[in-house]
Amino acid sequence: MTPLRLDRWDLCPGDARGDAHARLSTQGDLSVCFLTTTMARVSWRRATGYLERHTWAIAPTPGEDVPWSGRPRESLQGFDRPTVVADVSGRVPCLATSRLRVELRGDDDGVLRLAWHDPDTQQAYLTDRETSAYLCSERTGATRHCVVRDPAEHYYGLGDKTGPLNLHGRRLRCLGQDSLGYDPEKGDPLYKHWPFLMHRTTDGLWAGVYYDTLSACTFDLGCEHDNYHDLFRSVDIDDGDLDYYLMVGNTPSDVVAQFVQLIGGTALPPRWSVGFALTAMGLADAPDAQIQLGRFIERCQAEAIPISAFHYGSGYSTRGKQRYVFTWNASKFPDPIAINQQFKAAGMRLVANIKPCLLDDHPAYASVAARGGFIREASTGNPVVEPFWDGRGAYLDFTAPDDVAWWQTGLRTQILEKGIDAGWNDNNEYAIQSEQAQSAGWGQAMPLHRSRPLHGLLMTRATYEAQQSYGREHGRDEAVFTVTRAGPPGLQRYAQTWSGDNTTSWATLRWNIRTGLQMSLSGMFNVGHDVGGFFGPSPDPEMFCRWVQACALNPRMVMNSWKADGRNNVPWMHPSVTGAVREAIALRYRLMPYLWQCFENACAHHVPIIRPSFFNFPDDLTCLDDCDDFMLGTDLLVAPVVNKGDRTRTVYLPVQPDGQGWVNFYTRAVYAGGQVITDQAPLDRLPLWVRQGAKIGVSETADGRVARYDDGLTDYLYF
Repeated sequence: MTPLRLDRWDLCPGDARGDAHARLSTQGDLSVCFLTTTMARVSWRRATGYLERHTWAIAPTPGEDVPWSGRPRESLQGFDRPTVVADVSGRVPCLATSRLRVELRGDDDGVLRLAWHDPDTQQAYLTDRETSAYLCSERTGATRHCVVRDPAEHYYGLGDKTGPLNLHGRRLRCLGQDSLGYDPEKGDPLYKHWPFLMHRTTDGLWAGVYYDTLSACTFDLGCEHDNYHDLFRSVDIDDGDLDYYLMVGNTPSDVVAQFVQLIGGTALPPRWSVGFALTAMGLADAPDAQIQLGRFIERCQAEAIPISAFHYGSGYSTRGKQRYVFTWNASKFPDPIAINQQFKAAGMRLVANIKPCLLDDHPAYASVAARGGFIREASTGNPVVEPFWDGRGAYLDFTAPDDVAWWQTGLRTQILEKGIDAGWNDNNEYAIQSEQAQSAGWGQAMPLHRSRPLHGLLMTRATYEAQQSYGREHGRDEAVFTVTRAGPPGLQRYAQTWSGDNTTSWATLRWNIRTGLQMSLSGMFNVGHDVGGFFGPSPDPEMFCRWVQACALNPRMVMNSWKADGRNNVPWMHPSVTGAVREAIALRYRLMPYLWQCFENACAHHVPIIRPSFFNFPDDLTCLDDCDDFMLGTDLLVAPVVNKGDRTRTVYLPVQPDGQGWVNFYTRAVYAGGQVITDQAPLDRLPLWVRQGAKIGVSETADGRVARYDDGLTDYLYF
């Protein structure tokens, strides 16, 4: 790679915007500008212009979405642009707001370098590597950014990552992948493309960097070492633009809130979607699926299981093992409207799995291909046909308006008009292998390697907007709910997401907790896991019970499974623990007023629903240690049991700034903060502590009636 070489810095000292441009002679220019007092943008524009001319992530104006064809990359619309002081009196020119200062460096060899500090304390937020901080490759188009690394720093984010929360020392890839049965501790990449990294400095400051690119990225957070450079970390962007946003603060909350506001905030879902839901591929895949689902409804009622929604797996669209989106198998579902009405009569809303690939014998394949649809080969103009679900097919192109219209029509006629409430956007990683693949790009072709994650986002948006339009036409005053497995920043504007096709094991139960927290720290707040494990063996009674408890207070609680032996994860699968499973689900409904308040705060204030304890208590350094605990909102400390055979639970209780302690949710015993305690954790109990002095809203279910998502606030518990 070739370092970017500085010709000169051009500043605008008389301009309150305080922009700076590094002239790089034949390599274009690098610009620095402040967007708020605590946020700045650094972007390199090649002499030939940006490779990615638009962005779909940046949406800083509340209530205003990005155009379908994208926001021009150079746009600064929607930002406050604070007053900036330019200091050119010294050897190193500087720009500063009241909260953030940057030194614009360039040594005698022309090496370009930025150093970001707190203007009052001079403590560093982020410092570029002294040797070749910015590099590019003329051969591959790749770019690299290298910054100084301290071994004591902590790194978080990057979306759905596995393993310990602190990512220091790992090399990780941002590239959406269909990762069925992934390793929950070391597997990478998973489903999201999410190049946002947050770090805690050794001085206790927090900073986040979002690299706004749809190209694949590799983050080296301490693996690579080079004798000619001091300790550093880096990001490599495959044939894309180097365009990053730096945001700083004193707490992780400061940084996460800025990032989520930058990418357009979080959708507030309908309340029914916060209840327990279930999907099992085995039910919809069965030859007598409609009969099986009728029995499932009856069993839920007989077992008194609180349940708010059923998520159809793609089995409703199967012929053999193959899946045909927006079709119904009439032999398995002779009357889909009737069974859907039966679900509704039982108090369950409905969500249907939908896929963006049409197999080459799909009833609509020929007509979509004939009008120029699908992702296509640049050299031949033919649809890219690759393996998909036991067949071969082509992916719809969501940068082509005709494909979007076809999708929305199919959603309306085959899903919404059948009585289903929402689409579940699945298998949308667009893991196409052909290097010739390209998107239509609204008339300006885009190579797929620079638009791959975009299709997951736009597919989800197409589903969201079709449901929104359908609801308005039918006079429904209800928030829109969708789900997506894949996509880049921006997906949280439309959808809930989850950690994908996990595997049933104690290890997955444990490590998925971190993956959910990592997604939350990355700005995806409405998240969860397939309860009990999607893939692999069926869980035994103890593991199943502990898994239900661990997920009972996640934002998303959906029991989803596909098992080779045909069994389904259902609440009554093990009679010996059905009572404990029912109690764990009922706890979610009892705490629904508090949980819903967490959702409202997430949308209004850009804060995660579930958080690692250091998010709430950043001054308690013990909270930085890796653990199996998490906070639900501001007041509840959840400590799932994740080891086979354990009947006690050891947990660290954080130090609260006001000196208050922690109260056991069940016994009301009070413990001081700043200590490790061991408490009883029988198989029928999810260990749970409450911040002393908290007031927790709860609901009560009438005698003889199963809990519902809309029971409402009936009381407060005071601790």
